[in-house]
Amino acid sequence: MHNPRSAIRKIKTKLRLYWPLTKSLQTGLLLSTGLAGYMSARCPVFSISTLLGLGGSLFLAISGSTVLNMWYDRDIDAKMCRTETRPLPASKVSASEVLRLGLSLSILGVGWAVAISPLYGLIVFAGLFFDVVVYTLWLKRRTAWSIVWGGISGGMPILAGRVLGLGHIDWIGLALTMAILFWIPTHILTFSMRFHDDYERAGVPTFPSTYGFAVTRATIAISSIIAAGTMGVAAYGIGLTWGYLRLMIVLSGGLFLLAISSMVRPSERVNFGLFKYASLYMLSAMILLTV
Repeated sequence: MHNPRSAIRKIKTKLRLYWPLTKSLQTGLLLSTGLAGYMSARCPVFSISTLLGLGGSLFLAISGSTVLNMWYDRDIDAKMCRTETRPLPASKVSASEVLRLGLSLSILGVGWAVAISPLYGLIVFAGLFFDVVVYTLWLKRRTAWSIVWGGISGGMPILAGRVLGLGHIDWIGLALTMAILFWIPTHILTFSMRFHDDYERAGVPTFPSTYGFAVTRATIAISSIIAAGTMGVAAYGIGLTWGYLRLMIVLSGGLFLLAISSMVRPSERVNFGLFKYASLYMLSAMILLTV
């Protein structure tokens, strides 16, 4: 006889295993950029249903691409101490079911996005394509410069959100995309320095392993300056008042100082602080864009 409680327990167990595959913090941060992009063009929000559609389609598409990445990189994850306990390398879920999950989420997310707006859907698809096909399948195991293409993918949600709000691509949307693109190295390169040995063990080329730590820190500093400047220009174009712009300047100044500190007085503590602050900076910037 069928036991409803047993079935519910099985579903809960599967959800607990599937949830880490979406990298919820990363997905949430990218989702916040998409919502900020939309609200920067449509604030106050005119349509709650459109906002919910934006959030739902982006969440599914971003989660789907992340799950597909986890599926393809399962052999790498098994070699790194940081990732060896993830559901796939730990054999808690099968590769086939993860592949089906990733494809299902991706198709649902992109399909929903296209149904809302063809141009919006095209940009959402572009983000997924750059992330899964160009970055993960093609370049990640070949060159340290793969992060550039990963950065392009990371910039698509905020562009998609603004396009959905306006109905077309404008220079502010492109500037916001560029800000995310140049923010990515600050986030990713600090991470690759912290877990340098793991990436070496897995055979994944990174900036630290290819060009050394000094060049990597200089790249982070330059990228941080460009990201902060581009974000400031976009914020001015959106029409943020001087009070909010000053807050943006303070946040950008913190990012810049930490990046310079990592060059002048490099240490594990400063590097990890920069990694954490980079995420806080981007989340705070997105909040300022929507206020």
